[in-house]
Amino acid sequence: MNLRTQIVFGALIAAAATATAFAQAGADTYKAKCQSCHGAQGTPNPGIAKAMGVKPVNDPSVKSIGEAQMIADTASGKGKMPAFKGKLTDAQIKDSVDYFRSLGK
Repeated sequence: MNLRTQIVFGALIAAAATATAFAQAGADTYKAKCQSCHGAQGTPNPGIAKAMGVKPVNDPSVKSIGEAQMIADTASGKGKMPAFKGKLTDAQIKDSVDYFRSLGK
């Protein structure tokens, strides 16, 4: 393996490790702050869904919300969901939204 190939391979491994760390951070934040209403797999239990108006991650109306809007809604709160700005960092909000969105794929 030549030096250039080793550098590219090393960069790919580093990028994958970084992506895994961010995904884990998002999962941890989601589990701590979001899962109780949105469900472990992005599907709320029926009682929460009815009482709070929470829809599953794979609902077309949820899937149609862009990442930026979902981040803004999480930061500012929407409906019965509280605002998380000031309670979570911008990075934690983004990572948890990314994790939530990944549940619908």
